[in-house]
Amino acid sequence: MIAKPYLLAIAAGCGVAAFIWLRSSFRLQRSWHRIERMVGEFGRGREAADLAHFAFRKELHTGLVYAILAVSLAVKAFNDGMAFDLPLLLLAGPIVGSVIAGRRFLKQAQDSETRSLLERRAEEVLEQEISAPKAWSARLAPQELPPIAGFEVGQVYEAGTGLMAGDFYDLYHVGPSRLAAVIGDVSGHGIEASITAFQVKYLLRVFLREYRDPAQALEELNLVLSTQSTADELVSLCVAVFDTEARTVRFASAGHPPAWLWHDGQVRSLGATGPLLTLDPKGTYTSREMDLGSGDLVLLYTDGLAEARSGEQLFGEDRIAQALRRDPHQDPTVLCKGLLAAARDFAAAPLIDDVAILAIRRI
Repeated sequence: MIAKPYLLAIAAGCGVAAFIWLRSSFRLQRSWHRIERMVGEFGRGREAADLAHFAFRKELHTGLVYAILAVSLAVKAFNDGMAFDLPLLLLAGPIVGSVIAGRRFLKQAQDSETRSLLERRAEEVLEQEISAPKAWSARLAPQELPPIAGFEVGQVYEAGTGLMAGDFYDLYHVGPSRLAAVIGDVSGHGIEASITAFQVKYLLRVFLREYRDPAQALEELNLVLSTQSTADELVSLCVAVFDTEARTVRFASAGHPPAWLWHDGQVRSLGATGPLLTLDPKGTYTSREMDLGSGDLVLLYTDGLAEARSGEQLFGEDRIAQALRRDPHQDPTVLCKGLLAAARDFAAAPLIDDVAILAIRRI
């Protein structure tokens, strides 16, 4: 009797498929037994063991179906009698098994999908926890500032070990010929400090447009913050308003570390002109006005720079002034990055506090 070649070809394909699925199932069986032993030793990993068992049973079932098909089709290829169709009846076994175990297979598949979705959701939450501080930092201390005609500007920001930033800086016009440079630091870390920093940054924009004197803007800001902030949430803030027509800079500081001014070949310290914000609701602030010529530069920074620590020694304000005095005509961006690099090299460990630096030169 002549064999039916097409049935033989299909039977051969089923045989290959049976070999692949059965071999895979045996490997999964070994993995399942290995995980079961780990569960017995360490008492955890039960879900992984259940998934491995589930996968083994499915692939074993598929392999058996292909094996029965291969044998049945090979027999049928050489025989036409109905009796030789009987091997196909063996498929009834896997079919009945599928019907009986079908609900369990679907339940396990659903559990696996649910677990996968939960794991993905957990990954998304972790990604948000990582990206949220970066998003806040980008708002509080942007890596890029808009170009300002008549000025060269440099800035740098590096987050400390806290999860959320409390340092910020800002640069914007408050009039046709007036430019405000702001830098500040909110005590503490975490979301509350970041929210306060965000609030201070944008409230100050309003007050600096309303009042020409930065000291008066600080007093108004202090009144608002004192009614809203907690007792232990203090804010240091430094404001420099450049007047391009008068060729002056008017400076006010609420308890902030000294800024530095390069003018007439000298480095001058610009210390605080009033208390920290929220320390005293009735606190008063004054401002200082100085001439500002071409090439003069104002350097602002937060305390994370000066307080970089090597043992008991601090990086200190003198080193900051010396860096400016050593090369006052260098590019402001190079100056800011050089100061941050110097603080990193000085510190015995990674910088704990946030560091923000802003340098503005009148061209």
